[in-house]
Amino acid sequence: MTGCLSVSLSDCDITHHKSICNSMDRFYSVLIYIAAWTHIGKIIRLGLPQMATNSCILSRIVTGLGAGFCFGPCVPTLSHWFKKKRSTALGLVATGTAVGGTIVPIAVRNLIPVVGFKWTMRILGSILLLQLSTNILLSKRRLPVVHVSGGLFNLRAFQSAPYTLYVVASCLAYLGLYTQLTYIDVFGVLNGISPEYSFYLVAIANAGSLVGRLGSGPICDRFGNLNILIPSNVLTAVTTFVWPYCTSVTSLTIIAAAYGVALGAFAALVAAPVASLGDTGDVGRRTGMLFTFCAIASLIGPPISGAIFSRFGRFLEVGIYAGCMILGSSIFMFTARWFALGRRLRGKF
Repeated sequence: MTGCLSVSLSDCDITHHKSICNSMDRFYSVLIYIAAWTHIGKIIRLGLPQMATNSCILSRIVTGLGAGFCFGPCVPTLSHWFKKKRSTALGLVATGTAVGGTIVPIAVRNLIPVVGFKWTMRILGSILLLQLSTNILLSKRRLPVVHVSGGLFNLRAFQSAPYTLYVVASCLAYLGLYTQLTYIDVFGVLNGISPEYSFYLVAIANAGSLVGRLGSGPICDRFGNLNILIPSNVLTAVTTFVWPYCTSVTSLTIIAAAYGVALGAFAALVAAPVASLGDTGDVGRRTGMLFTFCAIASLIGPPISGAIFSRFGRFLEVGIYAGCMILGSSIFMFTARWFALGRRLRGKF
C-alpha cells in the first residue's frame, strides 16, 4: 500500500506552490534513502533471536513500508524515459522479481543449515544493499514535477471509461492471479508429492514467469499492451482451471511452468497501459491509484481462496474461483480496449 503513495508522490505536486513543490521533492528523495536503509536494516535484524521471536509482525510491516517506497517510483520513472520501448523496459525491470522469487527461497533454504539463520539474513541484507544502492544511484526522473489538482487520489480520473474498466480488470485479476502460486506447494504435498520437491514448484513457476516477463515486453511494444495482456490472462485462467486436476509430479511441474509464463506478462506490464490512458506527466498518480486497488485485491485474494478450501476441503472449487476472476478480468480488459480504440475491435492498444 505504501508503494501506491510513493508512486503518486513521485511526479505530482498537489500544492501548486513552487517552493513547497521543491521541498516535497527533496523530502521525497530523503524518504527513499530512509526507506532503503530501513528495509535493509530490518532484514539483517531478523537474524537476532529477540527480533525473530518477538517482533515478527512488526518486522513484516516495516519491511513492507521500506519495500513499497523503494519499488513504487520505478514504474513512473521508466514511463518518463521510454515511449516506443516502454513495455520492453518495464518487462526487463520486472525480471528482477522473477529472478529473486526463484533464487532467494532456494538460497535461504540451503544457507540456513550451513551458516545459520542469523548469517543468512545478513547475506540477504548485503544483497539488498547492493541492489538498492544501484537503484538509488541510477534512478532519476526526466520530466519536472507536474502541478495537478484533486490531490493524490483524484476520483475525476475515473471519468475515463477505459481507465476505470482497466482498474476493475486489474483488481479482478489480482483476486485470483496468485492463488495457484500461493497454494501449489501445499497442493502438491496433499497429493502425495514429497515436501522437498513441492517446495521447488514455486521456484519453477517464478522461473517460468521470467520467460513471460522478458518475452512480453517486446511483443507488447509491437502489437499493443492489451492486445497481448488479454490472451495471456486467458491462458493464466486456463492453467488455473486445469491446476487442480494435475496430481502427478510431471503434470504439476508442467502446469507450474505454463502458469508462470502466462502470469509473467501481466505481472510485469500491469502498469504499462496506464501510461497510454492519460498524460505522461501524470502517470504516477494514475498508476498509484491503480496500485491502491490492486494492493487491496492481492491482499484479500489468497485468503478468499483459503476460505473456499476450508469450506470444501479440496482445491477444485479454489481453481474455479481463481480462474473465473482472471477470466472476468480479461473480459473487462477487452471492454477497456474497445473504448480506448473508439469502440472499434481492431487496432493497436
